[in-house]
Amino acid sequence: MTALVAERLRRRVRSNGSAPLFTFYDLDSGARTELSATSLSNWVDKTSNLLEDEVGAEEGDVISIPLAVEAPGHWLTAVWQLACWQVGLVVDLSKPTQPAAVVTGRSWQSHSGGDIFACALHPLGFGFGEPLPDGVHDYAIEVRRHADSYVGYPPEPDAVAWVDGERTLTQADLVNVDGPPARRLVRAGDPWTTCHDGVLTALVTEGSAVVVVGGDADQFVRIAASERVG
Repeated sequence: MTALVAERLRRRVRSNGSAPLFTFYDLDSGARTELSATSLSNWVDKTSNLLEDEVGAEEGDVISIPLAVEAPGHWLTAVWQLACWQVGLVVDLSKPTQPAAVVTGRSWQSHSGGDIFACALHPLGFGFGEPLPDGVHDYAIEVRRHADSYVGYPPEPDAVAWVDGERTLTQADLVNVDGPPARRLVRAGDPWTTCHDGVLTALVTEGSAVVVVGGDADQFVRIAASERVG
């Protein structure tokens, strides 16, 4: 049986947990966040527990993630996507009408209905630093109370995992990736392409990703050199 995304991450933790897996640069702000497989897995597990315990999400439920459109390359976007897939949920970018929860960045005012989790997008995962209105949860505060280990049944390979305006993909489709175990440099852009190149390819090929937002061509070249991207 093909190992799905959640199992790929667990394998990476066991085999090479301390090495960088996902590095995020925001060249406009100067932020840099580097996550090892172990660090990323801890965030994913805590978020998976949040989804089950606070949202009450069950396999097959839909999670609307405008965060993936607003900040496709951010490391917190990767965390939410991986957590949804670990629990067996659908990452939906098509503006579903009745999602189990909505995950957004700083544009939480643009969303309504259901549980809304807002991410301040701080480089270290901190929150907003001020109270949010009723119905809008500060993800950084909510996630802290949850365990950093997750125990749950693996999803079915044919379960829907991703929906946007162009494609519907299953859990098995997510790991249909080829390539050598390289360290790849990715400029964030289209949500699916960024996810595929910056998260899934790194996991499936046992490589790593450096995902860059903002900046210019010269800065991009300098990042490639400093990060030793092949």
